[in-house]
Amino acid sequence: MDQTPIVSLAAGHPLIDIDLTAVVQFVLFLVLFAVANRFLFQPYLQLRERRRAGIEGAREEAERMTAEAEAKFASYEKQIAVARERAGEEGRKIRLEGIAHEREVTNAARAQAQAAIDEAQATMRRETEAARGQLLPQAEALSRAISAKLLGREVA
Repeated sequence: MDQTPIVSLAAGHPLIDIDLTAVVQFVLFLVLFAVANRFLFQPYLQLRERRRAGIEGAREEAERMTAEAEAKFASYEKQIAVARERAGEEGRKIRLEGIAHEREVTNAARAQAQAAIDEAQATMRRETEAARGQLLPQAEALSRAISAKLLGREVA
């Protein structure tokens, strides 16, 4: 039998030798685990938990602030709508007052213009009558003179 050197070495000794060093290694593992757990793992897990709580708290705070901002924005929009409605009512009121004032001023101006026209017509009639009163006697004398010239004789 031709055996390779590895097989010949393994033939005489067991592959895993469990003795007192395994117990010592296990105790060292437990001590290292306890120390690492106390000074490494637990602080890390606490840090992660604080971070998660902080993130959740920040997220809840952001949601609360968003809801508050939306409520304030809705209130602002409502106030704007009320102000616009009030401004529209005021504008309509002012326009109606302006139209009434315009009618009043226009009617007063028409009445004043009509009074001036009536006065001017009355003055014109008086002056026309006065001019007729003055010109009628002259017209009669003028018409006799023109007739006498045309006819060549005196007209009675």
